[in-house]
Amino acid sequence: MGKRISGKSFDTTIGDMLVHVDKLTLSITDNSGVAKSGGVPNGYVDGDVEASGEVEMDVANFNLLSEQAKAAGSWRGMPTFDIHTYANTGDEEFKVEAFGCKFKLESLLDNDSKGGEKTVLKIAFDVTSPDFIHINGVPYLDAAETENLI
Repeated sequence: MGKRISGKSFDTTIGDMLVHVDKLTLSITDNSGVAKSGGVPNGYVDGDVEASGEVEMDVANFNLLSEQAKAAGSWRGMPTFDIHTYANTGDEEFKVEAFGCKFKLESLLDNDSKGGEKTVLKIAFDVTSPDFIHINGVPYLDAAETENLI
């Protein structure tokens, strides 16, 4: 076995801009469930889905995003964007795409006066597009679920 993928392996693009992120999380909530008849499992039902995440980045990279917010007139006025994160070590490859993301500034500052570490800002986001999430090029949602939306 050769070189494995780690957090250092990923390149991340937010919109059309390559950004260095210290940490990126993305979580899917899928409310599909078990169908029951008389309290006994009898198949399954598709449920609603949503996805959200958080990016952590230093001030220099945050300022790149801030320029886009300034051009849009405000942070809330920024159009939605896609997040693409990709890793390839030569032995392993992994790609995740989240479509139609919208920022929500939540944990803007968490400074420690002792210093010793660079300032990192956390920005939450929600996935708003019916394209939703693709993992290694494969959509999470079935085409039938989005056929009249996309």
